[in-house]
Amino acid sequence: MSRYTPKQIEKYQRQKYIARLDKISKNLFRMFRQEDITAEQYLTKFDELKQGLDKLEEIRLDSEYLREMKSYIDRLYNGTLEITEKKFLDIKSAEMSNLNRLQKLKKRVTYKKDKHRNESRNQDWG
Repeated sequence: MSRYTPKQIEKYQRQKYIARLDKISKNLFRMFRQEDITAEQYLTKFDELKQGLDKLEEIRLDSEYLREMKSYIDRLYNGTLEITEKKFLDIKSAEMSNLNRLQKLKKRVTYKKDKHRNESRNQDWG
């Protein structure tokens, strides 16, 4: 008999899956920023990260950011299976801007200046 309820297990799996997506995005940022990384090193590390994600049970992603991140990782993985050194150098900056766009999408939901928060909070006080 399990000590955990199905809801607790689902929440745990969800947290692991989301944490893995974040880990992949952070590693991609790091790899695309590095000047001395080779296409072979990139492919090895990205393949290792993607296999770790594939081992986890796929979950339903509610937020737009997480859905976009998952589709971005899948698209990038499918497009980099036979990448060359020259092609890797060409896509580094383009992929970096795609990752930045995804980060903006993530922060768009949470970011609001404090002065605007206070204005809307105290609006009904007359």
